[in-house]
Amino acid sequence: MAGARWKQDDIYVRRRRLVLALVVLLLVVAVGSTVAVWRSFSPSKAADAATDGTSSTSRSAPSESSQSPAPKSPAQDGPSSGTALQRIDRFTGGITPKSVDASQHGLVIANNMMYSHTVALYDSRSRKLLKKLPDSVDLAKFGISGHPGISKGSPVEAAWTKDGKYAYVSQYTMYGTGFGKEGFDDCTSDSGVGSSYLYRFNAEKMDWDQVIPVGAVPKYVAITPDQSKVLVSNWCDFTISVVDRASAKQTKVIKIGQQPRGIVVMPDNRTAYVAAMYGNKVVKVDLQTGTTKVIKEVNRPRHLVLSPDSKYLYLAASGTNSVYKIDTSNDQTVSQVVSGPEPRSMTISQDGTALYTVNYLGASMSKISTADMKVTQRVETDQSPIGITYDDTTRQVWVACYGGSMIVFDDSKKASAATGSASATATSG
Repeated sequence: MAGARWKQDDIYVRRRRLVLALVVLLLVVAVGSTVAVWRSFSPSKAADAATDGTSSTSRSAPSESSQSPAPKSPAQDGPSSGTALQRIDRFTGGITPKSVDASQHGLVIANNMMYSHTVALYDSRSRKLLKKLPDSVDLAKFGISGHPGISKGSPVEAAWTKDGKYAYVSQYTMYGTGFGKEGFDDCTSDSGVGSSYLYRFNAEKMDWDQVIPVGAVPKYVAITPDQSKVLVSNWCDFTISVVDRASAKQTKVIKIGQQPRGIVVMPDNRTAYVAAMYGNKVVKVDLQTGTTKVIKEVNRPRHLVLSPDSKYLYLAASGTNSVYKIDTSNDQTVSQVVSGPEPRSMTISQDGTALYTVNYLGASMSKISTADMKVTQRVETDQSPIGITYDDTTRQVWVACYGGSMIVFDDSKKASAATGSASATATSG
């Protein structure tokens, strides 16, 4: 009997072990399925699937987000000169954007109208608002004395470093203690307007990490191709500031002419072109010697863009409603086209075959083929379009409308493949 009981107990033990093994196996499968489901709804994938570009009225701000590596650009149906703009989004949400700039690494910065005292940061793919950053700073924390307490700026334009880690933002005028006379657009070099500052935005920290003194009413910002210097046009001083990035200090000031604005820098890192808007001229500058030469006289030149190979300089002149193509080998104008009523800002496609220009008084944006300088498409925007940027990572064009909206256009599909809409219909001329 004892032997039989031993055998029976042994059977029960083996059965219990088998049941225990099955339970463990089921637990492993259940845990694996849970992890897979959780991963499928992880934040990174949710962001990719966030929005398909349908119209919206606002963007809510989640918690702070840091910079990510540059996403791969989507496929495009041939060169940009042969694609068609298609409006895919419009959003508001308490913004008054004066300028907009894509980092080409997943972020877009929009500087709101100066009295808003904020910049807005967006994810370039989901177009979700990541943060509204105030322009308030304690200058003492940046080693700048004489301005106790909190000071406020007034953001105008931004320029991203090539790696997308930093954006330099000009501050039209400062508000607080000890800044002198407030800036204004009709100023001259004798108006006594106080000097202002250039802020540096850190994409990892999502905050300002440098404040650099420059001239009076700084507007446009450009970075040399070798990333060593930042150039700032000082509207009221009639100068440009040359800022050394390593030391974060202004190292040179070069006289330009009345109300300088747009700036581009050639690949030699020494030659710059500057639009002196109310001096009615475009100036070629030797950054090393500080010497200047007028290359073109035209009514209210405002914005400049270089072709990717730097062979051509494109100029938007608000006073003539035109965009000009200039050969940089001899500084001669080779072609021009009427863009629309008062062209303000421009951007260029990654392949250099298309220019995009906002027409401030025409509530429109013109797409121009750079090869023949013809308007291939003109699309409606909201009133007062003033800023524009082309995002390489999405093949999309963002248009900042001063009245309080941002409009986004896709430009990756050929005209026959893009779905048309009333706001994206091509028009002649």
